[in-house]
Amino acid sequence: MPSSISSPDLFSAQQYYTELDNAVAEMALASGEERGAVFTKSCVVDLILDLVGYTPDRQLHRFNLLEPSCGTGRFFLPALDRLLISWKKAGGPLFAQSLATCLRGVELHQETFHALRRTVLNKLLEAGFNKVEAERLCDAWLIQGDFLLTQDLPAFDFVVGNPPYVRQEKIAPILLSTYRAKYRTLYDRADLYVPFIEQSLKLLKPHGLLGFICTDRWTKNKYGAPLRNMISKGYHLKAYIDLVGTQAFETDVATYPAITIITRSRGTLTQLVSKPQVSPSSLKKLAGDFSSGKATATGVIKTVSAVVNGEQPWTLDNQDQTALVRDLEARFPTLQEEGCKVGIGVATGADQVFIVDYNTLDVEPSRKLPLATTKDLNAGKVVWQGRGVVNPFEDDGTLANLETYPKFKDYVTGHQKKLKGRHVAKKSPAKWYKTIDRITSKLANQPKLLIPDIKGNASIVYEHEGLYPHHNLYYITSETWDLRALQTVLLSGVAELFVSTYSTRMRGGYLRYQAQYLRRIRIPQWEAVSEKVREQLIDASKSQDFVRCRDVVFDLYGLSNNQRSIINQTAG
Repeated sequence: MPSSISSPDLFSAQQYYTELDNAVAEMALASGEERGAVFTKSCVVDLILDLVGYTPDRQLHRFNLLEPSCGTGRFFLPALDRLLISWKKAGGPLFAQSLATCLRGVELHQETFHALRRTVLNKLLEAGFNKVEAERLCDAWLIQGDFLLTQDLPAFDFVVGNPPYVRQEKIAPILLSTYRAKYRTLYDRADLYVPFIEQSLKLLKPHGLLGFICTDRWTKNKYGAPLRNMISKGYHLKAYIDLVGTQAFETDVATYPAITIITRSRGTLTQLVSKPQVSPSSLKKLAGDFSSGKATATGVIKTVSAVVNGEQPWTLDNQDQTALVRDLEARFPTLQEEGCKVGIGVATGADQVFIVDYNTLDVEPSRKLPLATTKDLNAGKVVWQGRGVVNPFEDDGTLANLETYPKFKDYVTGHQKKLKGRHVAKKSPAKWYKTIDRITSKLANQPKLLIPDIKGNASIVYEHEGLYPHHNLYYITSETWDLRALQTVLLSGVAELFVSTYSTRMRGGYLRYQAQYLRRIRIPQWEAVSEKVREQLIDASKSQDFVRCRDVVFDLYGLSNNQRSIINQTAG
């Protein structure tokens, strides 16, 4: 198989489809881990079926339901049970053809598909269908194949399930390029569950309902923007249940799950539940509360408005906090609009080679820089541990000529095999010794604020000792604001307010202080800050007494007592 295919036009149609079929066949034999198989607890499945309205008290034989990537049938089998109960209550005869359109399940993995088919067949036989009828229903209901490439599926009243979580690097290049051509939401670093949601939404009938449990990353991060925009234009987020930190799956997996109930209709109100107890009794009660509306009055279920707004991140947390952010966004410019630059440190692609002890690194002085990593940030200050980064770039951005720097040449040539094996080197063989990111040496000499990626509370450290940031650090430089003053402003709780509003939380309550969230922070114009306040902000940074200066910052923003309280609660 070729390493990459940008479009079928590069090959004959026959060769393209042969290679595509081979890639699909390979995935059909892959392990559960490679396919992103995670098993949802039965009580969570029942909750989702209840929330979309697929309940036995309705005439379910008049509707149709799809489970994409149905696996062992975690959703399909309970749906079948409910369908049969409803069918028998309606007094319908055990006639296979009348149920043939009621269910669909698509599964790629061959062994899992055949096991599910046997289970469904046995259920039908136990329910009183004869062998011929049961086989016909299995043939009508179950499809072995790639859901994202399956054609001629009808529109559905209900789509439910747990879409596969598969990173792009695990997908064959020909499959990935085909998916990208077919699904607009497969954007940036989006995982496979994103186009699964797109295709499932497209298959909904008007007023049809989708109920999925999957990671919540797409609701706020960069790669989820096209999917959020799609939902904003033609769908309504009816309900959202945050399950981060709960045991929603049969095994403990490193995911950040949420249940989304989306309908193909218009609406502005969303019912929101945060971290319910995951047990059969509690979730059954929760489903009843949703249908009756009783729990809304007690606060178990909150009703929020305008969660979905184009491609903007969904703000599903504290509504008072969101209202404060909206107020600040209306009154103040962003960091970048106020002359501040937000960036990320260097990614090398081979840290073992490029990042070593600075003093013992035997290359020309211009070919190395002292490096700042998260380990150098201690108690709000920089305590350099002596690491350095090899710098393959000249100040003008060109790659350093090996013949000009013999020590540098000896060093990188000694690691040639390792460096040439990197993806970045394979893309540009003549530049095999470059780092993934360009190193701009003047950044090292600029004062900057360093911010670790993953933190519970904001950690923002002033650095002016000539260190270059590593890729696990974000940085802020400024042409207008004094960075010590800016550090005080951000550590007043303002940075955490914005990041916690827009970033999804990780296990343990940690936030991602990434550039995409930092750039959303609003600050006053530096020229509007009085000389007295400037001195107070700078002094607070030098003394590391940021709490003492909070009221000064809050006065600068013109915050009410209630707004100050919101930030204080956010910052802890």
